[in-house]
Amino acid sequence: MINTDNLSMLCDFYDLTMANGYLASGNGGRVACFDAFFRSVPDGGGFAIAAGLKDIIEYIRNLRFDDGDIAYLRGKNIFSEEFLDYLRNFRFTGSIWAVPEGTPVFPLEPILTVKAPVMEAHLIETFVLLQLNHQSLIATKANRIVRAAQGRPVMEFGARRAHGADAAVTGARAAYIGGCAGTSCALTDLKWGIPTMGTMTHSWVQMFDTEYEAFRTYCGLYPDNPVLLIDTYNVMQSGLPNAIRAFKEVLLPRGLTKCSVRIDSGDISYLSKKVRRILDEEGLFDCRIIASNSLDEYIIRDLMMQNARIDSFIVGERLVTAASSPMFGCVYKLVAVENGDGELIPKINLSENTGKITTPHFKRVCRFFDKETGKAVADEVMLADETFDPDEPHKIFDENATWKIKVLENYTVEDLLIPVFTDGELVYTSPSEEEIRAYCFDRIDTLWDEIKRFENPHKYYVDLSEKLWQIKRELIGEKRSLD
Repeated sequence: MINTDNLSMLCDFYDLTMANGYLASGNGGRVACFDAFFRSVPDGGGFAIAAGLKDIIEYIRNLRFDDGDIAYLRGKNIFSEEFLDYLRNFRFTGSIWAVPEGTPVFPLEPILTVKAPVMEAHLIETFVLLQLNHQSLIATKANRIVRAAQGRPVMEFGARRAHGADAAVTGARAAYIGGCAGTSCALTDLKWGIPTMGTMTHSWVQMFDTEYEAFRTYCGLYPDNPVLLIDTYNVMQSGLPNAIRAFKEVLLPRGLTKCSVRIDSGDISYLSKKVRRILDEEGLFDCRIIASNSLDEYIIRDLMMQNARIDSFIVGERLVTAASSPMFGCVYKLVAVENGDGELIPKINLSENTGKITTPHFKRVCRFFDKETGKAVADEVMLADETFDPDEPHKIFDENATWKIKVLENYTVEDLLIPVFTDGELVYTSPSEEEIRAYCFDRIDTLWDEIKRFENPHKYYVDLSEKLWQIKRELIGEKRSLD
């Protein structure tokens, strides 16, 4: 895992050159607002899960430029001594708002907002995006897999296939937030108290003269719910019979009945049904069947449709690498700048691609819930100082199809962006990973099932308030008129 004591240089080089340039041009102290948001849900899903905030908090709290950093930058011969002195005394003094980890989020709405002197806002950009992109991606993938398992535990076992040490550790954390029951990664448990789990390896079985001896020895060493890997040679002809014999000869005389077998190859659906029938015939009703072998949400969904007799799943590389859609696409865009009078002036990025047009200004995000069902109806992005009466009907509309209007009545509303740092001071207490995981399940329950479909999910609307939409439209017109 990355050491968060000093990650000052974990940034894109242009963040440093931009900050140096802002200082040299007299703009370094100007306050700017940046939004972090993503443009599409991985795997074509209906929603994503926000994660990564806790690491961002620790990074900002520890962000310092030491003598070695300063010496490295001086050696580039492009940074002024004034800028190097600024870095030597750097402390984050800005404010940050973010959605809590575990929150279902949707494209184009801010999931984190920074309001700070522009130099500070630039210097944290890379790490903010790194954590949001990676952990939100893995939490989202994990939740898809967990939902496919229909209540059966899913264990994350992907450390050895992760894209580096930090990806293994934070990926396991994100997978737990997304709903996994535990992880194989001991360091994740050490840091965050996330349950660690393990079974046995094929090499253990191969090290002994017989498969039975390997199983018997393992049960003797770990008699409390041992998990035996039964596919090293042949599941039905040797693995299962030897496992049954070991359970009966080692566990049952001690009054122990909890045990498991793991299938890691072959036709898992077919084998699980055969194994379950024989286990029950032998009276081993408490013996559970665990499945592994390059699983993902689609394979697990198919196994469930085939009535496979599987009690829990181990998922590795396709989870920790988000193999089917390995990019989250969160971006960090300037949306407002203070003028000399302290007034925020909205800014917009038009781009040559209409899909990249940003939504300007300093904003809040409101989520509306139907009082009768408790389900989320829509999100609305509005100006930060914009208010409305929640006891009165509220009109929302689609900015891309303004004739699509809906009047909300009998609703409750929740602000998604909560204060994390205020003027450089941490004002947010991070929940435990267990609490974040429980919160994630609770929030997902507020989504309609149609939004949770893996294919062609119902579109959840993220609308702009009329005031914000008008500002955006005016800015687009102003910038286009310059062409």
